Amino acid sequence: MDRLQSMRVFAKVVEQGSFVAAAHALDMSNAVVTRLVADLENHLGIRLLHRSTRRMALTEPGQVYLERVRQILDEIDEAEAAASVLSSNPAGTLHIYSQIGFGQTQLARLLPLYSKQYPDVQLDVTLSDRTVDLIEEGFDVGVFSVNQKFDASMVARQLGIAEVLLCASPAYIAQHGVPQVPEDLAQHSCLNFSLEHLRHHWTFQSADGTSIVPITSKVMSNNTDLLRHCLLAGMGIAMRSSYTLGDDVVAGRLVRVLPDYQINKVAVSLVYPSRRLLSAKVRSFVDFMMMQFPHPDCDPWLAS
Repeated sequence: MDRLQSMRVFAKVVEQGSFVAAAHALDMSNAVVTRLVADLENHLGIRLLHRSTRRMALTEPGQVYLERVRQILDEIDEAEAAASVLSSNPAGTLHIYSQIGFGQTQLARLLPLYSKQYPDVQLDVTLSDRTVDLIEEGFDVGVFSVNQKFDASMVARQLGIAEVLLCASPAYIAQHGVPQVPEDLAQHSCLNFSLEHLRHHWTFQSADGTSIVPITSKVMSNNTDLLRHCLLAGMGIAMRSSYTLGDDVVAGRLVRVLPDYQINKVAVSLVYPSRRLLSAKVRSFVDFMMMQFPHPDCDPWLAS
């Protein structure tokens, strides 16, 4: 007995409501359809369908079995579709959404590598920190931080966990000294992202508990790249994620301030509408990004 074929026939009989209709839909004879369902029942040792000359109905075991059969058939169809899609050449326009800080630093570094690998894909990239609906706004894939909301039906693949860092340039430290405790920040110039909850106070965690300290913002902006340039120029101390500043810290252009105090950690995820029937261009980008970030439970943007 071809069990998979029998499962498909059984599911089609239930879907069509009769053996005759299922036989027509599957381009099989009524006798073959009847035999395949009977063989499946004999194999399982249970009756799946109540039959009479007037009506057909699922038995209780038949209902339970049908639900699992549909899941199995869906997964098989998905696997076959993925194999078919992956065999084609990624091409066309890939519409990407990204959180601004990640886009300006990480995507700016990675997209040239992706484009070299897949030259037939054109990239249309939108950077924003607002809430977006990927499907409604026509995006194929998006990069979201934990602070951004996305529809629960989306597939989310975590890229990494970014630590929120406090940093300054070596020139600033040489001129103004190093804060020893969070309260020392009151005597320093701060470069601040223009979110209301960050404008006047920063929050720190340590073994001694939570500290909420007042700060003076020398520069406030909603643009991550502007703040980074001000930071590198020695204008003050900034609080940003490791995916924004990690490369500068590793290269020595910036130094960490108050490293013994934890501020926050931010999960970063690649989000797309469905695992099923992904186009070759979307699948290629998802696979490329997951290859770049093979340890999703760690911070890949900051050397230990």
